[in-house]
Amino acid sequence: MVSADDEARRAQAAKRYEADEEELTAQAVGERVTNRTLSPKSESFKAFMTEGWGAVDPGVKPLESSKYIPARLEALGRRFPDSRIVLPAGQPKARNNDCDYAFRADTSFAYYTGLGEDYEAGAVLVLDPVAPDSPEAKAGRTHTATLFLKPRADQTTEDYYRSGYGEYWVGARPGLEEFTTMTGLETRDISQLDDALSKDVGPEAGAVQLRVIREADPQITGEVERIREQNGWDDPDRNRAADDRLHEFAAEARMVKDEYEVGELRKAVAATHRGFDRMLAALPRALGKPRSERILEGAFNANAREEGNDEGYETIVASGPHAATLHWVRNTGSIGSGELLLIDAGVEVNSLYTADITRTFPTNGKFTPFQRRLYEAVLKAQQAGFDAAKPGVTYHHIHDAVMRSIAESLHEFGILPVSVEESLSPEGQQHRRWLACGVAHHLGLDVHDCAQARFESYQERPITPGITFTIEPGLYFKENDLLVPPEYRGIGIRIEDDVLMTENGPEWISKAIPKQPDDVEAWMAAQAAKAKAGSADGEAD
Repeated sequence: MVSADDEARRAQAAKRYEADEEELTAQAVGERVTNRTLSPKSESFKAFMTEGWGAVDPGVKPLESSKYIPARLEALGRRFPDSRIVLPAGQPKARNNDCDYAFRADTSFAYYTGLGEDYEAGAVLVLDPVAPDSPEAKAGRTHTATLFLKPRADQTTEDYYRSGYGEYWVGARPGLEEFTTMTGLETRDISQLDDALSKDVGPEAGAVQLRVIREADPQITGEVERIREQNGWDDPDRNRAADDRLHEFAAEARMVKDEYEVGELRKAVAATHRGFDRMLAALPRALGKPRSERILEGAFNANAREEGNDEGYETIVASGPHAATLHWVRNTGSIGSGELLLIDAGVEVNSLYTADITRTFPTNGKFTPFQRRLYEAVLKAQQAGFDAAKPGVTYHHIHDAVMRSIAESLHEFGILPVSVEESLSPEGQQHRRWLACGVAHHLGLDVHDCAQARFESYQERPITPGITFTIEPGLYFKENDLLVPPEYRGIGIRIEDDVLMTENGPEWISKAIPKQPDDVEAWMAAQAAKAKAGSADGEAD
């Protein structure tokens, strides 16, 4: 039997539940209440927060890249003369709850605006086709370019302190005028974007077709699709094909680097060299410690943040058996003395161009004869690829030269179960068990640059002056590989360098980073000595 007290408690609980439901419903239909802050909302506070602030100069100047942007845009416009081209920067990506990853602009947007770093999230570059009888058309132009972005939320606005985009929270940033100064592009408020995209769109003669980099910003892509559907472009397959052509062209346009881009890559390689110096200096104190791979990773990534924008990709620090895992990015292992240590790392400079370097080190500073033999086989294969990289050849020539050298070395080691020629035949390929990945790729704004290009424009395109790429052979003997003698198991070796094709042949951009076995040992000894001297100085202080 239920007592009167029980009935009363149940009635109170029901009322509390109903009150909670009403509050949740009110929040759902209105602005959701945050549980992290209780910001004042009085009119006096609003007035107080928008007065008495001095102006803050974001301190911008023309970017070096701005001199190269007009030629890039002109080539893009000529390829799609009747299309309105939409290049979004993209939006920040949530890491968890209300915390975002550091913003990095879409690569096509970065290439055609010259903007790097992290201050243009949500921006959109639009190339608008000019009228046939306009002064621009008579001057030979196909498009006018406009950069749409948010105005500054500075001290003159309420958003200054109320919005997560406000400069009270994130610091001074460029606004419309400042972005024009930086890029040389006309700028407009992002609120005008919809009207700009919609103008004169249609399938009839003389109307405009829309093309967008679909993957950059789903919200912008959705808006483009809505405008298409409302204006007679309602075939999704046809629209996607049009967008794919744009993405392909934007990727292929980046294959040949201009003088500015080559300079940025040289900066990235130099910063990466110094990052390797810091890892080698940290190596002696890291030996044997738990998760010591991360000690080296941290040393490199600190340098990347100090000298550039960030690491160009997830740094690989792989000691012992981990080195045979091609994409070991956990870096949770302990570095043991006498092992081989594979490090694949690159600094991304502020312009977003990245280096891509791999070196393999003996953790105690000296290669054993066996380790040196394997290392020199990989080094020989890399040189074979470099020697094959003449102006006008394709990636196939580099690939074939590297694979022949690797197959010959495996045959000499007594590991290859068939002849070299049988292994190199399409029906064979047994050597690929120990080198399953590719050995060369484009390099630039992306570590694997130009990946959206057509196959024939990537693998079958002649390598001409201005193309930058890597050569990265390796040998990877998994710990559980029962087809090799025990002494091979758990060893991974990769040597990767960055290359610029010139009219006189290939140039090692990263030639200053030691890789000959004796030079590697000397490099390790020098960095260890510097670290020891620095430690002694610190103790003396």
